[in-house]
Amino acid sequence: MKAFVVTGPREAAVLDVPDPVVEPGHVVVDVSRVGVCGTDVEFYKGDMAYLHNGSAKYPLRLGHEWCGTVSEVGEGVDAWWLGQRVTGDTMLGCGHCHRCVSGRQHVCADRYEIGVRHGWPGALAGRLPVPVTALHALPDTIDDTAGALIEPGANALRAVLAAGAEPGRRILVWGSGTIGLLSTQLAVAHGADVHVVGHHEETLAMARAFGATKATHSDEGVEGIYDSIIDASNSTTVPAQALDTVEPGGRLVYIGLASQPSLVDTRSIVLADVTAVGILSGSPAMQGVIEHFASGRVDPRPVVAATVALEQTAWVLSGGRPDDAGPGPKVHIDPRIVES
Repeated sequence: MKAFVVTGPREAAVLDVPDPVVEPGHVVVDVSRVGVCGTDVEFYKGDMAYLHNGSAKYPLRLGHEWCGTVSEVGEGVDAWWLGQRVTGDTMLGCGHCHRCVSGRQHVCADRYEIGVRHGWPGALAGRLPVPVTALHALPDTIDDTAGALIEPGANALRAVLAAGAEPGRRILVWGSGTIGLLSTQLAVAHGADVHVVGHHEETLAMARAFGATKATHSDEGVEGIYDSIIDASNSTTVPAQALDTVEPGGRLVYIGLASQPSLVDTRSIVLADVTAVGILSGSPAMQGVIEHFASGRVDPRPVVAATVALEQTAWVLSGGRPDDAGPGPKVHIDPRIVES
């Protein structure tokens, strides 16, 4: 089968690789859609922290935002899964440690991460091996575009829940990329009054269309105090700025990652009685976001600007966008597209 393989910083190609062999307790998925995200870009450029702490090494097969159809089931797997449209959790815990048995497999010390950690192959390929325990079935009301947005949507939903989104609560979403826009949609769906700060007028306009009461360019600064702040930026300075902008007794949710360390004065957290929360993974919220998307309460598909072939992945990771791309920040890959 064909797979996108990164062999070094800014070195990648679509190669012929062996088809996955289905193992007991696992399935093989024929991939229909894959999202390209900031983590993939960092791996492609060689900046990702996992490359420097021993959690990942080249060659890499990327892709952890995906959906597809189960084409093979291994021994011990219910035959019901065969032919089901699915997405799956990125975080594959050991299943035995105290974190896994308490439902926190996403922080298992020995976890694999699909397309990210310890060499588990990613979805930028024709087929993907996945433990059946990681699967989530997709209803017919969720198409491939929305299906490959479940993983980032689950991250956003965890951030929104951590922010305490509810009617009357003022929430500032700092960042208008994919996570920021999905957080905006989900917070609005929960009744919150949402203000978005970002860098690009195209995505700020999308935030307004998604129901944000205010969406402003970061150059204009931030006015007022907010009950909760979701930092979905990649800035080294926003974490501290957010602390200066949150209501005493409020909540700070950190989900964006900067390439360099950011500094926060914990004295300010204590003296303002602020709760600060970090979001690593969408694992606990996968089913919840499926329900949001399936019901129609949230339609995430406008955040996808274009869908291209597997052979264009390196171009996309380098910042390329098709001429007919929409305003959204996300580009999807469809491994089934055959370039002419």
